[in-house]
Amino acid sequence: MIHFYGIPNCDTVKKARKWLDANGLDYTFHDYKKKGADADKIAAWIADKGVDVVLNKRGTTFRKLSDSEKADAGHASSATALLVQHPSMIKRPVIEHANGILVGFKEDEWSAVLS
Repeated sequence: MIHFYGIPNCDTVKKARKWLDANGLDYTFHDYKKKGADADKIAAWIADKGVDVVLNKRGTTFRKLSDSEKADAGHASSATALLVQHPSMIKRPVIEHANGILVGFKEDEWSAVLS
């Protein structure tokens, strides 16, 4: 089973869901806006992939942080707390599957891992 994490109105999330549907892959969807973000999951993602992969520094939420918060975001524990508080800063989508996790939607990567 694939567990899919994201925000439904995100264009990348929409593309990824469409790809999963087109490839006949079943998944559960976790909406950060409605259900929030789990600190233990985020910490595990950061431990596996690194802060720079999980944290979206390109969005407006990150750009609105204070300089000290931005500096702290480079540390796993601080980043985890920020991402729980501001789940829109998690790079989207994140999927957990039988062999690990994928962060962001890259069709060729998803095809290689999930097909």
